[in-house]
Amino acid sequence: MRQGLEFVKMHGLGNDFVMIDGLARDVELASGEVERLCDRHFGIGADGVIVVRPSARPECAAYMHYVNADGTLAQMCGNGVRCFAKFLVDRGYVPAEDRRLTADTLAGPRPITFTVDGTGKMTRATVDMGRPVLDPAQVPVSAEPDATAPFGDPYAGALELDSPWGAFAFCCVSMGNPHAVCFLDGTGLDEFDVDAVGAFFESHPAFPEKTNVEFAVVGPHGIAMRVFERGCGETLACGTGACATAVAACLTGRAGRETDVLLRGGTLHVAWADDGHVMMTGPAAESFAGTVNV
Repeated sequence: MRQGLEFVKMHGLGNDFVMIDGLARDVELASGEVERLCDRHFGIGADGVIVVRPSARPECAAYMHYVNADGTLAQMCGNGVRCFAKFLVDRGYVPAEDRRLTADTLAGPRPITFTVDGTGKMTRATVDMGRPVLDPAQVPVSAEPDATAPFGDPYAGALELDSPWGAFAFCCVSMGNPHAVCFLDGTGLDEFDVDAVGAFFESHPAFPEKTNVEFAVVGPHGIAMRVFERGCGETLACGTGACATAVAACLTGRAGRETDVLLRGGTLHVAWADDGHVMMTGPAAESFAGTVNV
């Protein structure tokens, strides 16, 4: 058993993470250890674990090693990367006055600008999430393109898949990790069984690397969304999912290039800039810190 592992618990709109400092010493966690840390009854409780490690990229402040609650490695996490930035700023690894840093992730470098409070603690961050990937082979999804984006990229915008609850149509987007976005036109989200339907499509054969599954309704104040995260289940928020949903809404004519995404844990602002990059803005907060035996 690993004794006295120091951690910080953080969240972005309720999407929560166990943060571990791996900058000063090497920290390797087995998948079973991650599962125990994330267990909400017998562990700390979280949607995933983020180990903050040194980066081999000179332009990056550090590398975000993100592992889902089920012990599987993930390429990217939008809420997690804001918490990652807060960890670095609040603990002095990045000076608060810099107001910017670049995070290294498996999906590539992610530039971040941030604001701080009067004590120098980070409160909000805007993350350059990069350009969405639409090519079905790169998402990846086993589907032929059925639409073309305004800038010429073909994509799967209405992939219809059967389920025990009927057929659902998905717009497939990658934000460094795969997403399948379903717009429930005319249907409320509150009563929708995200756990059952989301779990079914997460592991559908159409998605060779599994997928995050978003269910969304476009309204006058933004896009309401619930998400079943790959390797986690339903979470209160998903940053990459919010970005993928905003892109899908724009591509399918349901929204413009800038919108609020209304999640169960709060609101993220997403803008799909003219240069093709998706900018996501939202808060990050620290819940508590301590030590744990794993």
